[in-house]
Amino acid sequence: MSSKRSRTFYVRTCGATLITAAVSLSIAGLSGADATAATNHHSANGDNGTVKVHRSTTSADDPRNEPHVCGFYLVGFQFDAGQQVSWQIVSWPPTGNRTEVLHGTLTLDQNGQGRTNDLKLSNGHYKLYWNFNGENGKAKQKVFWVKCGPGKPTMPPTGTPEPTIPPTGAPQPTATPSPIPSTQSPAPVPTPVPSDLPVTG
Repeated sequence: MSSKRSRTFYVRTCGATLITAAVSLSIAGLSGADATAATNHHSANGDNGTVKVHRSTTSADDPRNEPHVCGFYLVGFQFDAGQQVSWQIVSWPPTGNRTEVLHGTLTLDQNGQGRTNDLKLSNGHYKLYWNFNGENGKAKQKVFWVKCGPGKPTMPPTGTPEPTIPPTGAPQPTATPSPIPSTQSPAPVPTPVPSDLPVTG
């Protein structure tokens, strides 16, 4: 009788152990699949990067966004290697009317990072649209303010005439010389000579 009970206990114990092991493996498998899916989603072409506005004096490796600038540049982080970017900046209310003021293109490096040259705009409120090949949603966007202190150079507003420089070889105006007064004495007036000849006519 005792050996029968021992066998029953052994079978139950082994069965429970096997069930526990199977459940553990299933959970581990699901967790691994979820982790793999998450990794693949992050590394797939798409919207996995971010764009920042930086002061022109800020390092390109700095991950902060700086929404109040004078001279500035745009920098992208954690995009896919070699992605092509096209960007545009529009004037934005309350100081602007949504018209484009700057645009450009950029090729990111093998780490999915890249920056524009330094840029300048008139004081005001602006919005950046950052588009790239392979994006799945809307463009990356940032709003920012440009405010330069007195004496700081800013881009002249649209419509301001630039000074013109005459082309090379164009005739230059010359001054008309003033007349030089003569130093010669006037010619003498002849004096009449008396004559005895009769006047005819």
